[in-house]
Amino acid sequence: MNGINTILLLIASNVFMTFAWYGHLKMAEFSWFKTLPLIGVIAISWGIAFFEYCCQVPANRIGFEGNGGPFNLMQLKVLQEVISLIVFTLFSILVFKGQALQWNHLVAFLCLIMAVYFIFLK
Repeated sequence: MNGINTILLLIASNVFMTFAWYGHLKMAEFSWFKTLPLIGVIAISWGIAFFEYCCQVPANRIGFEGNGGPFNLMQLKVLQEVISLIVFTLFSILVFKGQALQWNHLVAFLCLIMAVYFIFLK
């Protein structure tokens, strides 16, 4: 159960992170947002990133084998990276309609899936 909770928290964390890092690019389409100075955009992104940390830190604490979880440190990191790219890909396709997956993106994802496989080998 710790493994599932860790993965769910990592997904939530990466949704917040992706929106904090890239959402402002889409929000610039709104006139009120477009007129914000850079420091305002940074402050809003930082506020969103707070919720990313509220999910990321518990995910790592729950999931880490040193705290009774099922994952070692390397496994946690690779899981986080793969989840991050999956969330980012879905975000870019759904929010930025002009962004399309290409063959080289799919090959890169296959390499990441292989990384997950290899990091979990005993």
